Amino acid sequence: MQSNKVSIREFFKYLRIAISGKEQEFTSGSIRKAVFLLSVPMILEMLMESIFAIVDIFYVSQVSVNAVATIGLTESVITLVYAVAIGLSMAATAIVARRIGEKDREGASQAAVQVIGLGIIVAAIISVFGIMFPKEILQLMGGEPDLIAEGYGYTRVLLGGNVTIMLLFLINAIFRGAGDASIAMWALVLSNGLNIILDPIFIFGFGPVPAFGVEGAAIATTIGRGTAVIFQLMVLFYGWSKIKVGFKDLVLRVAVMINLIKVSLGGIGQFLIGTSSWVFLMRIMSEFGSEVLAGYTIAIRVMMFTLMPAWGMSNAAATLVGQNLGANQPNRAEASVWKTGKYSAFFMGF
Repeated sequence: MQSNKVSIREFFKYLRIAISGKEQEFTSGSIRKAVFLLSVPMILEMLMESIFAIVDIFYVSQVSVNAVATIGLTESVITLVYAVAIGLSMAATAIVARRIGEKDREGASQAAVQVIGLGIIVAAIISVFGIMFPKEILQLMGGEPDLIAEGYGYTRVLLGGNVTIMLLFLINAIFRGAGDASIAMWALVLSNGLNIILDPIFIFGFGPVPAFGVEGAAIATTIGRGTAVIFQLMVLFYGWSKIKVGFKDLVLRVAVMINLIKVSLGGIGQFLIGTSSWVFLMRIMSEFGSEVLAGYTIAIRVMMFTLMPAWGMSNAAATLVGQNLGANQPNRAEASVWKTGKYSAFFMGF
């Protein structure tokens, strides 16, 4: 009985450490402890994302069926942005983790700046299309005329402001690679907390703020994510994490950027294939009308809860592999993969 009490005490002790963001060394010591400390903040990130997704769709569903369907069609297109962001973030985590493992924090800072610069360039290109052609995008996805008329503002705002999505992904990937998973968690807590507060204000109106309908959901999301990005940049520039970005780092380093692109191509291709299938599936669903599309959108958001453990474990594995390879410990890196794989399989099976 005593041993159980000790283990429970230790569990809550490590939980506090994981959330507090206390600096840890992940190239030595217990792999199980390292997986726990890294994965808990990441799982909590996904929990916040999932809660916001449900709350967001709850408010939007009170506007109209077309409003919910608009979110589904727009998000299927946004997943292409996610594919690029996740691919780049995988490269960012890998490169930053490698530099941290090598004890080269300056190299990690340089890589971080190139990641952010590349993300801004890609996001700017997507923004142009989102601002200029929101109606055409919804039409291409099979949206009905009344859906397009009601929802194109949502598409325009969300795609036009996709730089906030891109940078939120990429800078959090930088923090994870450095082992600062709790900072990434708090950035998403800030983002989603603001979203939940602002959603009803911009959707239904409050005081001097007019009711924007479904477009208000996109405005709230963009403001929430934008605020979180400002917080992330403050952390980087003030050195509140393992990585500190100074003005001397704000230069284009072609070799670093080319290496980043090379490392990210596999991840981008992998996620583009997966998200393309979702885009086509949403296009097929649109043939059955807005009601079916709205139901499918809600189901997808609810399903996100089941993916939380796997997402946390996979990001923990990426950080551990990168840092241990950087520290010239390939055996520990491999052991980290096997251990996180076993934990992930257990939770998904459970």
